Amino acid sequence: MKNLLELSKIILLLLTGFTMLSCSNDKSASTFIEEPKNILEVAINEPDLSNIFTAIGLADGNLENLLSGGEYTLLAPNNFAFDLFLTNNGFASLEDVPSDLLSKILLNHIISGTVNSTALTNAVSGYATTKATNMDGDNLSLYFNTSSGVKFNGFSNVIKADLVATNGIVHIINKVIGLPTVVTFTTADPNFSTLVSALTRDDLTSDFVSLLSTDVTTDPAPFTVFAPINEAFNELLTELGITSLLDIDEPTLDAVLKHHVVGGANVLASDLTDNLTITTLGGDVTANSTGGASLTDSSGRVSEIITVNIQANNGVIHAINKVILP
Repeated sequence: MKNLLELSKIILLLLTGFTMLSCSNDKSASTFIEEPKNILEVAINEPDLSNIFTAIGLADGNLENLLSGGEYTLLAPNNFAFDLFLTNNGFASLEDVPSDLLSKILLNHIISGTVNSTALTNAVSGYATTKATNMDGDNLSLYFNTSSGVKFNGFSNVIKADLVATNGIVHIINKVIGLPTVVTFTTADPNFSTLVSALTRDDLTSDFVSLLSTDVTTDPAPFTVFAPINEAFNELLTELGITSLLDIDEPTLDAVLKHHVVGGANVLASDLTDNLTITTLGGDVTANSTGGASLTDSSGRVSEIITVNIQANNGVIHAINKVILP
């Protein structure tokens, strides 16, 4: 009986010890919580983002501190995207890219605030503002379209979305987003597709694409482009009683298009005042700001500016609802 009692005590002690050990292990497991990560730390932990981590370290400015605080959305090009960028621009390595240029390009991938994929998809398309700036300090725009995935500036796609950080969010993209020209936005935004068709017509004597791609440091850049939307061209055809832009002779079309471009000036909406004469490459138009920004051509036709300050590196675009005529 005594032996049975002793055996019972031993079993009880063993069970108690096992229970305590189990509780201790459960407690350790339940308290092991991964430390929250900021944007930079999220990027570091993604094996396909080692190049952007290297680029951030090489760039001018303190991008490490920027992405470790505040609240931002980082569009992070994957390693292949950086390799392609280097090849296309004649650089052997990231170390060969001028640090000021590298910094500006990286800033063009950073949006203030948290913008998740749902917000982009719900908006369908539009413009965001990046941390990069032009020579005047104006923040550059970024066009997005979600009609087929999420695409930025017409060519860079999101391949992995919504990596959540303590100070924002990261989306991995498949191409480096270069500094945009005014051509970048006119070709990326389908609202300007008719304008692009007009600018690239085979018989034009003016090479508008090359002109509007001019580097911001080279004359006649920067540009201000008053860009008619597709509906504006449809209304023009009705107004002129024709069925196609091909019905407009080359000298007339050339003159019309030049009336939508200002050379040597980055004219923002805030620069427009009543009865302001604006000299375009084709002639003068009159701007007014009262009741909403608008332009009046030599025939008294009024074009309303419906979207302002689409900012490229070499100029700015304002979308208008009526084609300006000479």
